Amino acid sequence: MKILFAFENSLPNAEADAEVFVTTAKYLAPYTSGATLHAPIAKGATRAQIRALAGMDVVPVWAPLAPAALRHFCAGLTIVLRSAFRKADLVYTRNLWVAFMSILFGQRVVFDHYRPWPDQIPPLQYFLYRLFCHRRFLGSICHSEYTRQKYIALGVPPAKLRCVHNGFEPARFAAPIAIEEAKSLIGLPANAKTVVYTGRVNQKKGLELVIEAAKRLPELTFLFVGSYGDGPIERLAAAVPNIRIIPWQTEATLSRYIFAADVLLIPPSLNPLAQFGSTVLPLKLFFYLGSGRPILAVATPDVAEVLKADKTAYLCKPDSLEDLVTGLRRLTTGPEPAARLAAGAREDSQNFTWAARTRKIAATIAGWRVAAPAPRGAWGAAQSRLWRAQSRRWFVHFVRTRAVILPPEMAPKGQ
Repeated sequence: MKILFAFENSLPNAEADAEVFVTTAKYLAPYTSGATLHAPIAKGATRAQIRALAGMDVVPVWAPLAPAALRHFCAGLTIVLRSAFRKADLVYTRNLWVAFMSILFGQRVVFDHYRPWPDQIPPLQYFLYRLFCHRRFLGSICHSEYTRQKYIALGVPPAKLRCVHNGFEPARFAAPIAIEEAKSLIGLPANAKTVVYTGRVNQKKGLELVIEAAKRLPELTFLFVGSYGDGPIERLAAAVPNIRIIPWQTEATLSRYIFAADVLLIPPSLNPLAQFGSTVLPLKLFFYLGSGRPILAVATPDVAEVLKADKTAYLCKPDSLEDLVTGLRRLTTGPEPAARLAAGAREDSQNFTWAARTRKIAATIAGWRVAAPAPRGAWGAAQSRLWRAQSRRWFVHFVRTRAVILPPEMAPKGQ
């Protein structure tokens, strides 16, 4: 099969969506008879650079780089004019507009995304139902079972939905650094007990709870790695002497902080999933798994799909300061729990490499290509009433907050 991979954001960039899409495309390319990437090229970059990054030929998007909305619109509008579009057996995309245009102009589509769009933007529900049930929409790769169930509830045939979790690159851990050496490289004494968070440092990640824990645990050093400047979290942390704010790191330098961690932290807060709706199964979770360091995370439905309580991670009750403090003390005061969880995580991590992910995706696509069209689920008066009710809730939320994403906690009970 020939696949045209369609990405709507400029490359190269360090965002998680780019890493997931481009890495997936690169690993899927060997399963094809021809792979091409349709993507915008960032200012100052060259087509050759992107070709080397993705491991395939690149067709630049005919679109301005900014504003983003216009870039996305043009990506879908012009992809149908490219010869690579006509030659492909299917388009692989994470953009709903690109998927719609591709189907409209006769192509088959595989969709790949982490967001539960039916819950997050309810006015799209009927559009999503019609799009996902179309005979040329082969199927959707959902990054979590949590997201997959949202589409099943919408009426999309389960056979068109496959949960395939994200992954990590084992080569990034090919040359591990001893924890004492790693601490020395980042300017910490070898006997410091460290709790490391990596990712965006902002108020959407549940870091306020971690700051409160740091106040209760002055014997530990907390590293927040991924700051872009002086934001609300940076200002809150400034008054806590055992918190260090570290700027955003490159792939080459981030490993020092990972290897220097006595505990790798995913803030045990519901906020990223329930209040902001911005994070479902964070990508760093898979990177943490392969690091050989103990993990403390939150027992939300999405995270619990991958991390196993007391086997591969310490899972805290959501938004419980006491449980967070207890977990950090347990993992930093005795070697046995930390070593056992780190070993369990490293063993389980082999199920979550990029290579493992793409093997599953390739097999899934092969099955979708030969499968008979799946019967669509029902969309009747009851679904229409619920669609209108949830859309009204979304509109009120949008007017009040100007936020497009409706957090899950805002949805009616039972949804």
